[in-house]
Amino acid sequence: MPGHNSFADFSVSVKLLFTAFLLTIGIGYLMALGYLYLTHTGLDGGKGLTVQDIAISYYGNRSGTRMEAMLRGPMAVYSKPLDTALLVDWLQSGATQTGYDAIARPILQKDCLACHGGESAKRMNIPDFSTYEGVAGVIKTNPGASIASLVRLSHIHLFGIGILLFAVGFIFSFAAMNKWLKWTLVVLPFASVITDILSWFLTKWDPTYAWIVLISGGVMGAALGIQILVSLYQIWLLPRPGILSETH
Repeated sequence: MPGHNSFADFSVSVKLLFTAFLLTIGIGYLMALGYLYLTHTGLDGGKGLTVQDIAISYYGNRSGTRMEAMLRGPMAVYSKPLDTALLVDWLQSGATQTGYDAIARPILQKDCLACHGGESAKRMNIPDFSTYEGVAGVIKTNPGASIASLVRLSHIHLFGIGILLFAVGFIFSFAAMNKWLKWTLVVLPFASVITDILSWFLTKWDPTYAWIVLISGGVMGAALGIQILVSLYQIWLLPRPGILSETH
């Protein structure tokens, strides 16, 4: 902005606007991390979020089924461990209709059909487990995310996150610090989110690239966090650049 070289040049109203926006973005990012953790953790059958969980999300578990991955992951909280074990045994033994009628359906009736049954399943556009035919679609080998879903999520993330990174970076551009460090911190989140999204497609092809998803996501989060914290600090606690010579 013309005539504004640092945060000290802005009015209190603008500082409050910047602060409210940065805090909202920071909280939103933490919520996004929580959502990612809840939807990806446990897909490998273990506890916590691992590289293997990320690989399964995109590459799939091609030695297992989609239903097994969900039972071990996000849906684990809705079923008792013994019920989950019985369902997994049924899946791994061939997932026959006889086994569905004798073993799976009574457990699904108790734990899952409130959502995955009849009109509820149709309304929420999720598989209907009340019949063997409805279960058939999720007892096949888990192929991971489809290319169509990755393309859809990619354009949503690139547009949405790109706008947010621009807004945060614009505010951060008024921070007083070494120009090379500032330029790096401004560009790094954009480079990281592009790398992150491209690595989704690479992981779909080869699960080894799940490491890139994890690292690039971490770098973006760290750079974004530094921008937010430095901006908030300088808005309220560092009214003048002082000995920090570079301001653009």
